[in-house]
Amino acid sequence: MQIVHTLPALADALKPYRHPAVVPTMGNLHEGHLALVRQAKPLGDVTVATIFVNRLQFGPQDDFDTYPRTLAADCAQLEAAGCDLVFAPTEQEFYPEPQVFRITPPPALTDMLEGQFRPGFFAGVCTVVLKLLCCTQARSAVFGKKDYQQLMVIRQMARQFTLPVDIVGGDTRRAPDGLALSSRNGYLNAAERAQAAELHACLQSVAQAVRAGNADFARLEAQAMDSLRQRGWQPDYVALRRQSDLQLPQADDALVVLAAARLGNTRLIDNLEL
Repeated sequence: MQIVHTLPALADALKPYRHPAVVPTMGNLHEGHLALVRQAKPLGDVTVATIFVNRLQFGPQDDFDTYPRTLAADCAQLEAAGCDLVFAPTEQEFYPEPQVFRITPPPALTDMLEGQFRPGFFAGVCTVVLKLLCCTQARSAVFGKKDYQQLMVIRQMARQFTLPVDIVGGDTRRAPDGLALSSRNGYLNAAERAQAAELHACLQSVAQAVRAGNADFARLEAQAMDSLRQRGWQPDYVALRRQSDLQLPQADDALVVLAAARLGNTRLIDNLEL
């Protein structure tokens, strides 16, 4: 496996290939990331993972400075997963001058759910993803469904800009108790980790009620939020939306239930397609 840190070295490494399959990450990798790499492998003639902690998507209260940087361990895991090339630029390399040009997704896609609680997040995500897709010459790119709204926004960005890349969703990987794998799970203490699977259980409960015929979505959402609060969580939202664009559902829409909540100082997100 080759590891490059500069844009010229990346371009040289990609010269022999015509169809790179790319997995963008911020590092601090876990099995969920590695599953995306394995999913990407048959999609192209070279499998590329990017590792870059993107300042643009962090808010003032977020954990940019303390976000774990574990490059050596990440590269060892990527090599074992069959990755061919890692692009791990420094911030100076990737943003050599202030990134004043930004991709601003439409409010209808982003002023809700995650965007409501993380202003500017999706502009930062779209900007770095567009730049990474261009730099890596990606023809396929795999993103995890755990970040459901992010995947939807990136798909629509790629379509509207007619990017020559297929945006592929990878299923959420879970611990045996149902907790969605996330780099931020490492922030949980032992007691919080034992409790963390309650978020997934909450989504399962909502999904079960909908499948049983309960169509009072607002009440189901409110009950789920109350249930989390009673267990010591601080929920931002529990929301039933249609899968295609995360707008309020109409009859016969395919649905997804999404949630974000804090347990102690750690904010967790999850979703479940119905």
